[in-house]
Amino acid sequence: MTTAQLELTDTVEKEYLPYLNFSSEDVLDSAEQRRQRQHDANRATMLGNNYQGKLDIYFKTADGNSHRVYTTVWATSNEHLTLKSGTSLPIRAVVGFDFY
Repeated sequence: MTTAQLELTDTVEKEYLPYLNFSSEDVLDSAEQRRQRQHDANRATMLGNNYQGKLDIYFKTADGNSHRVYTTVWATSNEHLTLKSGTSLPIRAVVGFDFY
């Protein structure tokens, strides 16, 4: 996503994520982008577990709208991110992460 696109994203609370619909298709086109996303997801998990650090996660919903959530990542699998309070986000919907 470009900087201009990131500025247009809606910020949602992590508690609202279960009410959103996500596509069954991955939002990233290339295998290299997906590898980088998985690496960043693992990094986000280490940040959350070791330092209780928060970060922005940028994602898309099934309608194509871009959103972001500011939260702590507790666990990462090949399918989902588990966020603070037990909420999950499909990894296929994640466009990127913003580490501070």
